[in-house]
Amino acid sequence: MEDQALIGPAGGALLPVLARRAEPVVIPLLALLVGFAAFSLFLLTQGKSPVQFFQLVWTGGFGSAFSWQNTLSRAAPLLFAALCVALPARLGLVVIGGEGAIVLGGVAAGALGVALIGAPAVVALPVMATGAMLVGAVWIGLAGGLRHYRGVNETISSLLLAYIAIALMNHLVEGPLRDPTSLNKPSTATLPPELRVGTIPGFEVHWGLAVGVVCCVLAWVLIDRTTWGFAARIAGGNVRAAQVQGLPVGRLILGFCALAGAFAGLAGMFEVTAVLGSANGSLVAGYGYTGILIAFLARHNPLVIIPVAILLAGFQASSGLIQRRMDLPDATVLVLQGFVFIAILMSEALYGRLKPFVPEKWSR
Repeated sequence: MEDQALIGPAGGALLPVLARRAEPVVIPLLALLVGFAAFSLFLLTQGKSPVQFFQLVWTGGFGSAFSWQNTLSRAAPLLFAALCVALPARLGLVVIGGEGAIVLGGVAAGALGVALIGAPAVVALPVMATGAMLVGAVWIGLAGGLRHYRGVNETISSLLLAYIAIALMNHLVEGPLRDPTSLNKPSTATLPPELRVGTIPGFEVHWGLAVGVVCCVLAWVLIDRTTWGFAARIAGGNVRAAQVQGLPVGRLILGFCALAGAFAGLAGMFEVTAVLGSANGSLVAGYGYTGILIAFLARHNPLVIIPVAILLAGFQASSGLIQRRMDLPDATVLVLQGFVFIAILMSEALYGRLKPFVPEKWSR
């Protein structure tokens, strides 16, 4: 009976299958714990208690209904930002410039909202979302185009494009699109209430969270259940082999980068219509960079991005409480993210090397 329990439906051993599937789960969790341990040592050097720190993280991020509301609101843009990294990663591309697409998507939504004041919300909001997605798609699509046509490294180009996007946003918000009444903080005109995105019934969280979850599910379907996703995985494994097989590698690169940018642009749209009320410098919130960590922690799996984004959003939501209770800078949470990211990058070298997860090594 025990031997039969280890036999899968196809007649293969069940334990090897479980071992292989456990690897992409266990290794990121171990890396996360290593990052936490390293950060705890850092806190001890500062004379602070790691136990108190993580207790405050729990209290500020997940300890009450208000904490959950704050966490989920912060998770919404992180879902889109992580998708901006995860989709190109299936093609072997490391795109880290999602912050630029978020910023320009927010500017596009703010400008279109001002132009559509007086229009019905059922018309204006879809137009604003479409405009933000198009701008984001073009911006990240540029990085994909440079990689495909000119061989420019997409990591460098997307990062540089993010800085250009921020500069462009500052120019537009402080110049042509500036509301004359915004004296202390340059911004576009404030959107009227009818052009603002409301909250999900029963929750004090805006609709961006629900749309982000749906987009993660749709991205998973695209990657794991369509021929385009299968072709992208093949191209990501071996570009030359994909080209020999006649796969449209160029179109895949451009298409997946554009879709990734569209998701990031949508994040900017929700920030403007649900949180800020206008396009301004607050769009540069670092969501695009946190999305890199989330995507790597989730192993670029869109479904796993959802819980990881909520976890990281909880860390961010607790930063104010940590600052008040422990007399630490607000950026301490960013230091934690840095330790975790380094641990995640180092853990990449462990895949295929740990004997418990490689059945071929069990008999050696």
